[in-house]
Amino acid sequence: MRAWNRPLVLFTGAMILLVPLCAAGLLLDPRALGGAPIWAKPLKFSISFVLYAPTLAWMVSLVRADRAHRVASGAATVVAVASTVEMVAIVGQVLRGRASHFDVATPFDTAVWAVMGVSIAVLWVANLVIAVVLLRERSLTPSVAWGVRLGLLVSLLGMAVAFLMTGPSGAQVAAAQAGDGMPAVGAHAVGVPDGGPGLALLGWSTTGGDLRIGHFVGLHGLQVVPLVALGLLLLVGRVPALRSELVRARLVMVAAAAWTGLTLLLTWQALRGQPLFAPDALTLLAAGGLVVGTMLAVSAVLARAPRPVVREAVAA
Repeated sequence: MRAWNRPLVLFTGAMILLVPLCAAGLLLDPRALGGAPIWAKPLKFSISFVLYAPTLAWMVSLVRADRAHRVASGAATVVAVASTVEMVAIVGQVLRGRASHFDVATPFDTAVWAVMGVSIAVLWVANLVIAVVLLRERSLTPSVAWGVRLGLLVSLLGMAVAFLMTGPSGAQVAAAQAGDGMPAVGAHAVGVPDGGPGLALLGWSTTGGDLRIGHFVGLHGLQVVPLVALGLLLLVGRVPALRSELVRARLVMVAAAAWTGLTLLLTWQALRGQPLFAPDALTLLAAGGLVVGTMLAVSAVLARAPRPVVREAVAA
């Protein structure tokens, strides 16, 4: 294992310092924006980056070959720079009392949102490069290798959900056609305006769909899937079936498929304008199918696991 990518480590340290500052802002700054405390967004983003950046730095450290490591490390540095740009924009807009996302009310706000859009796209491509490098890495045990690879791929899917938020909503288009202008382009919520009733701190809509839910769940597949792989390794001594590397690798694949299915399910639910805790029968049916399918897949993998050899005592 190589040293962790220094720019990502430094960025993680900056985000750790930013978390209490944003928490203080929540307590001391009474301003609200879009129906939520104005410091809630930078707090959520800084906490998310505290989880995301060191995970990615660890993954890059797993690459052994010199040339491949240089490529992955370069992409990780790009991630650190793009993430820094995004956080500077978010905090800067909070200090100005303006929205960082979707705000095109003034030329300056439009420029900030354009810079953020470019940084998000660059971030996605850099993560894809790291994923491709890790797909070619052969030094890891199969279960850990697939945990890292599939965690990155699920995370890329979660990031891609964010692109669904950037197009103008029907209400925004209607307002523009009516001559009221379009001060914002894009929205988190589906079927209801942004800024309505939402979950505490998270802000996820409780009256309509919210694309941030699928985005959040998919993004943190980066941690969940590798943790499944590492957890299976810890259980090897207690569960005989897990002594097989093939079994552990297959279970990691099942976990990745289940997390992918959950991300898609939550995104589909949001696109249909449904609140997270008010699913209709079709959503519940799909969720049940996902649970049953995952359980059957796990059972099938364990059923095909090699049986431990039992040696019978032979009388002397």
